[in-house]
Amino acid sequence: MWQRNQTFLADFILEGLFDDSLIHLFLFSLTILVFLIAVSGNTLTILLICADAQLHTPMYFLLSQLSLMDLMHVSTTIPKMATNYLSGKKTISFVGCATQHFLYLSLGGGECLLLVLMSYDRYVAICHPLRYTILMNRKVGLMMAVMSWLGASINSLIHTVILMHFPFCGSRKIHHFYCEFPAVVKLVCGDITVYETIVYISSVILLLLPIFLVSTSYAFILHSVIRMHSAGSKRNAFATCSSHLIVVSFWFGACIFSYMRPRSQRTPLQDKVGSVFYSIITPTLNPLIYTLRNKDIAKALRRVLGRDILTQRQQLPFP
Repeated sequence: MWQRNQTFLADFILEGLFDDSLIHLFLFSLTILVFLIAVSGNTLTILLICADAQLHTPMYFLLSQLSLMDLMHVSTTIPKMATNYLSGKKTISFVGCATQHFLYLSLGGGECLLLVLMSYDRYVAICHPLRYTILMNRKVGLMMAVMSWLGASINSLIHTVILMHFPFCGSRKIHHFYCEFPAVVKLVCGDITVYETIVYISSVILLLLPIFLVSTSYAFILHSVIRMHSAGSKRNAFATCSSHLIVVSFWFGACIFSYMRPRSQRTPLQDKVGSVFYSIITPTLNPLIYTLRNKDIAKALRRVLGRDILTQRQQLPFP
């Protein structure tokens, strides 16, 4: 019995993204650079929204939650990949793999739900501006955030517990750079057709249903924007919504590519490319898209920087 438990809890081997070649060393360095940009960009967005009182609105509160999810998402996968590459080790413990699987699945599912709620926020702001403070107050925004985190965490916990209770065969080598579901499930022994069907249904609920809801929200938004008489209002509405749609398209496109293709059409390389896109590239682009195209964020940055400069000047020992 003890020997069986030891085998069950044995370490996994992560294949990783890179080998020891010069070109892969360059790609590894580029990945670390992108990781640092993602961490700094999302951290800056969160700090700005917390520091500037004018950004304490439901829209920016939800944006801060998106940045927090992106920050945690890249921190769940990249540091372990970098540590294994630099140390030459490729192992990850059973508990570490289960934890990584739970975290990335929770954050991914939470982001899917949060993007839907953010599109609803924009729908209310543009289609019902006079009722915005009633329909979207701080309490509603907080409830939306809690729903995203809690719903995704429960879903992830169920899938992680079920997956990690299956017996694993062979070398326990995961052809990936982290414990992503499609790569881990390939190591499972026995027939898991029923479970894969359940996972597919869960993917439909967390991917296709949100896409439908987001599309519906923006259909109403587009209809309202076309009817606007002010050219300035149209530009502001299109600027805000287009940035959101870019994020949604990148995120859901990569997730559908990774999770809704039949197993027969999957290859380890394709799984890695899809994962790199939604676990590294998208969290890096999100703060850039939102901050570069958002005048409120730019003004908040100038206010915070101006306030810090003024404080430093006041502390100087003038004669």
